[in-house]
Amino acid sequence: MTDTPDLLAIVASVVDKYDDELVGLRRTLHQHPELSWHEQGTIERVVERLDGTGWRLTRTPRSGLVADLGETGPRIALRADLDALPVQDLTTDPWRSQNDGVAHSCGHDVHVSALVGAALALDDLHRQGLLRGRVRLLFQPAEEVMPGGAQHLISHGALEGVDRIFALHCDPSVDVGAVGLRTGPITSAADRIDVRLEGNGGHTSRPHLTGDLTFALAKITSELPAVLSRRMDPRAGVSVVWGMLQAGSAANVIPDRGVASGTVRILEAGAWAACEPVVREAVLDIVRPYGVTATVDYLQGVPPVVNDARCTAMVAATADHVLGPHHRTEVEQSLGGEDFGWYLGPVPGSMFRLGTRTPGGPRYDLHQGDFEVDELAIGFGAKMLAGVAVTAIAAG
Repeated sequence: MTDTPDLLAIVASVVDKYDDELVGLRRTLHQHPELSWHEQGTIERVVERLDGTGWRLTRTPRSGLVADLGETGPRIALRADLDALPVQDLTTDPWRSQNDGVAHSCGHDVHVSALVGAALALDDLHRQGLLRGRVRLLFQPAEEVMPGGAQHLISHGALEGVDRIFALHCDPSVDVGAVGLRTGPITSAADRIDVRLEGNGGHTSRPHLTGDLTFALAKITSELPAVLSRRMDPRAGVSVVWGMLQAGSAANVIPDRGVASGTVRILEAGAWAACEPVVREAVLDIVRPYGVTATVDYLQGVPPVVNDARCTAMVAATADHVLGPHHRTEVEQSLGGEDFGWYLGPVPGSMFRLGTRTPGGPRYDLHQGDFEVDELAIGFGAKMLAGVAVTAIAAG
């Protein structure tokens, strides 16, 4: 029987054969990005490439694709997200986005291409009779919107019979050829809050005869974070950041409507479950003295991604064989949200960070129009995804 290190070597050599094709696929996806729930063209390209292999392909309603390989043994799931962002592509590459105002500024084109590469390597193992278990690929829609497409796939049976699940995410702070690992929480919970105020508007010379809505809105933006810092355990890392404030149209008019929109990010899962009622109560208390009414729309978005210790050890073992023992690093928990956390309630798993920075090159940031990746990352990602499936199957 072929040992796991030998299987990982086979996986790596197969992926190497597809390097140019995978880079070409990524560039095609980058040129034709699609927003959340509209990833049909992306799915078509995946289906076209995997058609004729041993993968059994099943589309999910609305958007999404599930692929299965193997007949018996442990079932390992690998996930990649499909959607792009409503961001203008500011790069000058020949393969920059052709869809105005839409770009793969989070690297999901890399995720999809890496998973297709892993699929081809695992299919090769299967054809040789060397795949000792089953693998399920989840090409997931709508990661970039709350509460995300993970729940959509789960509701259509994506986790049925799955023993463990793994995913990667581009990380422009880690050099290409390396991966970032963390046991326990690697991302944070992320919720959305919209506070809508209404009151009797009026002239700024007579604030005592109006509900001073603009002043109340300013109080919410500064005092809600302060209240939460006292009402919630500070070790939970509750962070409220406002992204949009809208009120009024003239300097001497107190408006009768206004809105503040932002995100609430929480490091700890227990505090995430308890936060919403505290926010609602605090907002009402803050605006009460100012003669306005508040409506709070609170969308509980995604839980933290909490990596299972044993699954993370499997990722580490895979990295040591596939990339080399000095090409993995421990990373800090991020305040970013990721709906991969929904999978990790029912099933143990781990998400790792894929280095995309050219050593010595500029450091880009996710969700920005100038985001660039070193395309060598695609092959490394494919080897890691296929490799961790092999490692996890061997672990039983």
